[in-house]
Amino acid sequence: MMIGTAHEDLWVFGYGSLMWRPGFEYEERVQATLNGYHRALCILSVHHRGSVERPGLVLGLDKGGSCRGIAFRVAKHKAEATLEYLREREQVTSVYLETHHRLRLADGRLVQGTAFTADRNHSQYARKLSHEDLVDRVRHGVGVSGNNPDYVRATVAELQKIGIKDRTLARIIAALDDPSG
Repeated sequence: MMIGTAHEDLWVFGYGSLMWRPGFEYEERVQATLNGYHRALCILSVHHRGSVERPGLVLGLDKGGSCRGIAFRVAKHKAEATLEYLREREQVTSVYLETHHRLRLADGRLVQGTAFTADRNHSQYARKLSHEDLVDRVRHGVGVSGNNPDYVRATVAELQKIGIKDRTLARIIAALDDPSG
């Protein structure tokens, strides 16, 4: 069966703002791991957390490693509407690829899920920025969904709630909070 059809429930993998603001109804919310990708501030945001003139940075799933996040199970009768919502939210500039992956849920179940992964060929894909560049872009990014520091802080707060430590994001917050920086 195809993922996201009316024939089965839909699983959606959240690793950033979807964890703390999914914006859709779900039947189940479970910690999950996706192998082969890691969470990274690798997307230049020209809409949600920045502008064309001053892009901010948002998270993407980039190749390599693994990522712990949240899997949401959406009832099959709401799957297509949920995918439409997610495409509108995540694909403003088509910087993400809608991809399908095997997710390992915290209770050991394996499910097929939809995730939005970074398109490394897109002009908004940010390759290997220095720590200073990451901090500067986050510090000054503001878009239609709010300021970039709030996005990073909310993501870290949600990760902490579920017992996940992200050292890169924690270092960025420490730099943002440093009065001398």
